[in-house]
Amino acid sequence: MGMDWHSSGVTTSVVGALKRSLTPLAGELGIHVCGGRGKQSRLTPSELLAVGARVGIDAPALAANSRLIVKVDSAAVQDGFDLYLHSFVVTDDGRWTVIQRGMNGDLRQARRYHWLSEGLTSFLDDSHAAIDGETGGSILNLADRRATASRDAQLDLLRTTSPDKIATEALALEPRAEKEAIPTDQMTLPHLSMPAHHEVRASDVIARRLQGAIAAAAERGPEDFADVLATPGVGARTVRALALVAEVVHGAPCRFSDPARFSFAHGGKDRHPFPVPTRVYDETIGVLKSTVSKAKLGNDERLEALTRLDREARRLESVVSGPAIDDVLREERGRSHEYGGRSTFGWEPAPEEQIVGAA
Repeated sequence: MGMDWHSSGVTTSVVGALKRSLTPLAGELGIHVCGGRGKQSRLTPSELLAVGARVGIDAPALAANSRLIVKVDSAAVQDGFDLYLHSFVVTDDGRWTVIQRGMNGDLRQARRYHWLSEGLTSFLDDSHAAIDGETGGSILNLADRRATASRDAQLDLLRTTSPDKIATEALALEPRAEKEAIPTDQMTLPHLSMPAHHEVRASDVIARRLQGAIAAAAERGPEDFADVLATPGVGARTVRALALVAEVVHGAPCRFSDPARFSFAHGGKDRHPFPVPTRVYDETIGVLKSTVSKAKLGNDERLEALTRLDREARRLESVVSGPAIDDVLREERGRSHEYGGRSTFGWEPAPEEQIVGAA
């Protein structure tokens, strides 16, 4: 997803990258990425209409869905997060997914909303595929199936009561509404809870998983990953990163409780937990590209090797011991220049250059 495990803007960056990279291949892949951040999000309906004209799907209906989903997450769900990103991904056969992101300026927190056309029967009855973000307590949520009575009552009120009377009653109720909690026992959704701090700390890492990945790379990598190791430039550090990537690719959902493994694979742009090892980063991408390309041709050896690497790392978790997290970080930072370490502060110098600079 990105070079940080806990950074703002990663959703925007990923959606933007997908749009730029997939648009030239839309005719071949049958996948179209519309919308984006700010002004780009408001162009989503027109972009969907253009896609419909090219491939023959019901674009007016999709454009209507796009507008409705924005309304649901900005008006029906009033959780204090203002939408600033709306991305609508649609395929040639009309299936779609929507990713939206909102920001709460006071809390300095963001929330992401996921929608999926598959299995969607209503836009107002627990319609989200997932909502990612910190729980904010009681909110006004008319998109909950338990709000059906409220929605029906509001429709009846609009049919039978003058706007002036509704406004008067609403103003009279405001002080009481502030004191009374709105009952919400939200339905359980897939949820990712992230700590308030940004940097990766030892307490954020499940050590046995990191140690298992290191052990798998050091001890079992050559046997299970011979073809990959034969690739020029691929060394133990790259294999360690691939072991962590393999966990993401093949991992069970219950293992997603440890997001720190993302940054332990490829660092962070702000030097937390260590600078991005650009050589390892590029080699990892190269290995994955080659793996996917060969798998398309029916050659699944590398794909199977990734699976074996993940399986071996899991096995070793229960029996292996290894260096403490702080020791791993110290080594990564000390050797960062060897891996092309880079951050927003620039390229990482060699250790002697750091000493001279400090002096």
